[in-house]
Formats: sequence, structure tokens, C-alpha cells
Amino acid sequence: MTCAAEPRTSAAASRACRLPLPPSLPCSGAHKEVPSSSAAGAEEAAADPAPARGSLGPRTVGMAAGDRHAASPTDEEWPEAEKAEKLARGAALKWASGVFYRPEKLQGLGQYRSRETQRNSSIQSRLKSTVQSYLEGVSTGLEQLRSAAQEVQDVCQELGAARWALLDSAEQCQGLRQMRALMVEHVQLASVMQVLPQLFSVHEAFSHTLQLLHGQHLLEAHAELMVMEHLRDDILSQLHLRGLSGTQAPVLSYFSGLQELNESLAKQLWGIVGSSLRLVREDPSLFVTAVRIIEREEKIDDTLLLEATFLPPGRPKGWRQKFCHVLQESLAGARLRAAHAGTAGPGLARHLAALREDIVSELRVVKDLMVQCVPAHYNILGLCTAAYHQALSSHLQDLLREDLDKQGLFLLLEWALRVYHSSEMMAHPDLLPEVDVSALGPLMSPELVEQTERKYVVKVKASVLEWMQRTLEVEFKEWFREEEPETDHQGFFQSALPVIVMQMLNENIQVASLITDSLQQKVYNMALEQLEAFLGRLRDALVQCGKEHQRDRSVPRFYVSYLLAMLNNSLALSSSVSSLHPDAARREVPASLQAALDRTQKKACQLLLEELLLDLQPLCLQLPSHRWLSGSTLVSSMCEVVERYSKDFCRVRRPISTLLLAESELVVTSQYLRALLQQKMVCRSQEERAQLCHRLLQDATQLRDLFCGLGLEQSQQSLEAIFALRELICLKDPALLSLEVLGFITKYPDVSDEHISILLDLRGDVSKELRHMVLEMMAQHPQVPPDSYQPIFSTILVPAPELPLCLRKAKCA
Repeated sequence: MTCAAEPRTSAAASRACRLPLPPSLPCSGAHKEVPSSSAAGAEEAAADPAPARGSLGPRTVGMAAGDRHAASPTDEEWPEAEKAEKLARGAALKWASGVFYRPEKLQGLGQYRSRETQRNSSIQSRLKSTVQSYLEGVSTGLEQLRSAAQEVQDVCQELGAARWALLDSAEQCQGLRQMRALMVEHVQLASVMQVLPQLFSVHEAFSHTLQLLHGQHLLEAHAELMVMEHLRDDILSQLHLRGLSGTQAPVLSYFSGLQELNESLAKQLWGIVGSSLRLVREDPSLFVTAVRIIEREEKIDDTLLLEATFLPPGRPKGWRQKFCHVLQESLAGARLRAAHAGTAGPGLARHLAALREDIVSELRVVKDLMVQCVPAHYNILGLCTAAYHQALSSHLQDLLREDLDKQGLFLLLEWALRVYHSSEMMAHPDLLPEVDVSALGPLMSPELVEQTERKYVVKVKASVLEWMQRTLEVEFKEWFREEEPETDHQGFFQSALPVIVMQMLNENIQVASLITDSLQQKVYNMALEQLEAFLGRLRDALVQCGKEHQRDRSVPRFYVSYLLAMLNNSLALSSSVSSLHPDAARREVPASLQAALDRTQKKACQLLLEELLLDLQPLCLQLPSHRWLSGSTLVSSMCEVVERYSKDFCRVRRPISTLLLAESELVVTSQYLRALLQQKMVCRSQEERAQLCHRLLQDATQLRDLFCGLGLEQSQQSLEAIFALRELICLKDPALLSLEVLGFITKYPDVSDEHISILLDLRGDVSKELRHMVLEMMAQHPQVPPDSYQPIFSTILVPAPELPLCLRKAKCA
């Protein structure tokens, strides 16, 4: 065993590594470990009789053993073998130099050699077994390919023989085609021969069926009709299947009598269905017969539609849908159309009552009798209920297109929204629980209800307007009677106006509450609007009556009493308006209506005060005068006039009576001051000024005591202005007038320069310089009246002073 065999081992390992190996035998391990045992590799190569992939013979092995560097067929066949061998040698040398680089390591050389020899032997055996298995598979495959080729050749020979056999029998097929055509014709003729007796009897069957229909033997007639239809449809189907649809015209012409029979039968059926309610009560057998015929036709339609290959003429008939349509028309349509002409005026209530009774009665018949005469899937009760519901909905729409009065609109709304769903009609105990209209929707749509409610409110508004106008006319006719107005149990004047108006409005609101809350709210809003408009017309009537009274104060005779009654009426309206509101928790008077009530009260108070003013003016014209200064009963007469009116004011409820007394006091004060400021008098001496001050004190005191006695507190009186004016006139030192005037205008900020000028002229001792100084002082101290100030002097107009020149630029005209 020499080292010369080592290259051969490496070459064998290299060739073995190029063969495909199983995954459990990696080539890299063998490639790394070949250089470690060259002698063992040489022995393994010499002992292996089967070369790997190179088909190396003994000659090649000998050349490799003799000369490593000589060229060989292996190198030519495997050009990479030399490179692999070099790599293996290099790896082996590298490994050996690393292991045996020290002398003591050489002792284990024998162990390394035996181990590597065993490893190479294991690898070589596995390689040989793998190659052997691959060679056996290739041999098996080649054998299968040879048998497959033989089988393909046999099949080709058999196909060729079959082709020649078919070519020989082609001439014989021509005779078979003629035989097939004759067979088809024979089958058709045989079929025709079978139906010829039936075809010949068709017209006779037509006549017999027509007789059965005239005798109302509907089931027998329908059976005959079905037989003839089946015969016709079978012939037409055969023609359709054979592509002879164009030849159907003679068949249809021959069976043309079927159309007439169908129409006659249908006419009788729909007549029976139209009289179904009467028939089920008297004799339901005819109605049941009609239903059975309809069910037969429905099954035939379903069968033909399911096959969907050929539909005979007139199919599907759809008689079940026609049954439902005719039944709906018979239940509601004819009756509602006939009754439509008699629904005008009072007849509407009778018409709606009749509808309610008839529909409940007929639904009872459907529920108790008709349901038993038809199949359950017809849902005949639900069908009739829906028919009535739809017909009534359309009928109500037709009625609403007419120009109905408010009573008619109310009846329709009440009937549709309350009666229809109540126990009087659709919720009748005899109909529950089978009848349920809640799933059918409302009888009147929300839009139609809203539209009808608006029309109803418009009608009610017109009625209320007319009624209020008549009430107002009657009210003012009573003013011209020769007697005082009525009084209540407390002695206050009153009339029937507030009771009539509020009762009328309240009744309309309560009537609307029977329908819906929305209608009640609409009528309530309308009532407030009409009441506000009525108050406006009432004020206009008061003004007109006041003008007539001023032209002739004797007409009406009890003018003041009726004005007081009107004030009490206004108070009654104010206290009653809140009771109109549907919601007791929200009873408040709208601001606009309250303002209208206040304006009405003010207008009546104004007319009363104007009447008082007319009685006071003749007395005030005598002020001031020397006769008045000397002592007269002028103020006593004024007190008598005030006392007379105050007795009338007591016939008015509080707080109007207190307001009238306070306004009367203000009228007296303003008229008294207006008389003083008319430049009718000028004091020529100190004695006249003292006399004037004394008279002013007596008059103001007498008037103050009068009103205090009448119940008006002193703090609420404006007579204090007369006392203040007296102090301004009684001032003895004119130099102090500026201070006095300043205090006066501070207390009465609505006093003007003209008022002060006239007061200074009334004194008679004020120079032009002093007047100029006082007016300048007023210009330097302008006063702004507070919000709670009761104006006195701003209502008093005085004549403009006639001065030779302008004292101040601000007052120049």
C-alpha cells in the first residue's frame, strides 16, 4: 500500500460527488475527508469493480496508478476532475499540517488512518446502493415505454380497420333516413287518428257547454271547457315543439268558440262574486262553486307558468286577481258612488252614519260566513277590510273636494279620526280581534288632515267674525235705549257682550278638542286673533259713538253709564281670556291681546274724561277773574261736577275706578292751571297778589279735601302743583325768584320757559332784567323728567308771548 494510489482515490471521490445523492448523504463530507486516508482510498478504488458515471475500465485505472500526471480519458470526459483533485489534496495537506505539525502527534497516525478508512468504505457503499437503485428505475421505465409503444401500434391498426368498416356501411344509411321520415309521418298520423273523434265532437261540445252555462251548471260546464282547452293546447304544443308555430292559425280558428265560452263563464262568475254578500247569507253554494272554478284555473296557470315552455293563448287568466278586484268593487265602490250625490248639507251626517252601520254589518257577514266559503290563503277578511279602508279613504277625499261648511268639515274629521277607529265601527266587539286596520295606515293622510283642519279653522273664523260683528251691533244699539245698562248683584254696570263673546270662542275651542289637539290649538290661536281684532272694532265703535255724542250730548242719554259698563266688560274679558287656553298649566294672556285690552280700557277712560272735561270747561273759562278773586262758588261747582262723576265711577270695578278718580284729579288740576296760564289777569299791587295767593290756597285745599274724601290719597294727587305755583306768586322779594324758580322746575321738570314767563307776568312786579336772569338760569339748568314722573305742564298749551325783541337766541322764532 503506497502513496501512489492516493490520486486515484481522490478522482473516484470527485466523480462520486458529481452524481445525484439522496438528502441523507451529503457530498461535502466525503469531499472533505478523502485526503485524510490516501492508502485506504486507493484500496477502496482498486476493490470497486464498477466505475461511477465515467465507465472507467482497468486500463484507465492502471494509467492513473502508474502516472498521476498523464492524460486520461477521465480528464477528457470530466474536465473538472483535475481541479477537484487539487482542491482535495490542498485540503488534505492543510488538515495534515494542522494535525501533525508536532512530532508527538504522529503516534496517532494509525488511528486516524483506520477511522478514515472506515468512513470512506461507508460512503462508497451508500453511493453504490444509490446508483444501483437509479439504474433499476431506468430499466423499468424503458420496459414500460416499449410496452406502451406496442399498444399504440395495436390501437392504430384497429382504428384503421374500423374506418374501412364505416366507409363500407355509409351507403346503407341513406335507406335508413327514408325509413325514419316515414316513421315520423306514421307517428303523426297515428296521433291525429287518435284525436279525430274528439276533434269531430268539438262543436257539439261547444253547444253542450253553452247550455250548461245557461242552466248555471257551472262545474259541469267548466269541466267540458277544460277538456276542450286541453285538446287545443295539446295540439298547439305539438306544433310548437316541431317548429310549426306558423301553422297554428287553422287550429285557433277551429277552436274559436272557446273564447266566447270563457267570456260567458267569466261573466257569470263575476256576477256571482259581485253578489257574494247576499249569496253567502241566502245560499252560499253558488259562491262556493265560483271559488272552486277560480281555484281550478289558478292551478292550471301555476302549472303552465312553472313549465314555461309553451303558453297557450289566453294564459295565464289571472282569475284570482280578478276575483279580488270584483269583490272590492262590489263591497264599497258602487255604494259610495251612489251615495256621493246625497252628501250635501244635513245629509252628510246621515250618510256617514249609514256608512258606519253598513260596513260593520257587512264585515260581520264576511267574518262569520264568507270566510268559511273560500280557502284560508285568500285572507278574505283582510281583503275586505282593506277594500273598505281604501274605498273610504278615496270617498273622503272626494267629499273634501266639495265646498263643505264648518259642520261638514267637523263631521268628516270626527268620523275619520275618532269614529272610524272606535268601538262603534272598526273596533266593534263583534269584529275583534280578526279585523285590524292599524296596519293599513290612516284613513286620512297627515297632509290631508292638516289641510282639512286649516279649512275648518277658516270656516270657523268666518262664522266667529260674523257672530262678533252682530254682537257688536246689538251692543251699541242698546246704548241708545232710554234706560241704563244692566247691573250685576254688586251694582256694577255690565252687558252681555263678554259672556257672548267668550262663550262663543270657548265652545269652538271645546268642539275642536273632540278631534285633535292640533285642531284645538289652531282654533285657540284663531280665537285670540279674532278677539284682538274684535277689540279693535270695539274701539272704533266707541270713537264713533263718542263723536255722535259730542254733536248732541243728549244722545245717547246714558252715555257715561254705558262707557262704565264697557270698562267692566273689558275687565271681564281680561279675566276670562286665560280660561280659553287648552292647557290649564299655561294659561297666560298673549302680550298683543293684553295690549289690545289695555288700549280698549284707555279709550273708554279717555271718553269718560273727555265727558268730564266738557262739563268742567265752562267753569274753567271764568278763571282767573276779579269776580273769582273776590270770592265765588266757582270751585264749589267744579267739586259738584267731580262728585257727580265719582258716584258713577263707583259703578266700575277696581282698579279701573281708582284709575278714573286719579285721572279726574289730574284733569281738574291741569284745567285749573291752564286757566291761570292764559294771561287773562295781571296783579297790579301787592294786595292783589295776596288776594290771589289766598284764593289759590282755598281752591287747592278744597279740591284736595274733595279727592281725599273720595278715596284718593294725597300722595297720588297732582294738586300739589297749585300749592307750589302759589308759593312762586306769594314770594315778596323778587330778587329771590331765581332760587324759587329753580326749586319749582326741579320739582316739575316738564314746565317750560313760556309757563314761567306767564307766571312772572301774573305777578306784575318782575322787571325785564329779572325775567332775563330767570330764563337764563333755566337754560343753564335743564331738567330731565324721571321715568315715573306724571307730566302736568307739558299738556298745558299757553299763548306765545308778544315781545318787542328776542331775549335769547335759543327762543327766537
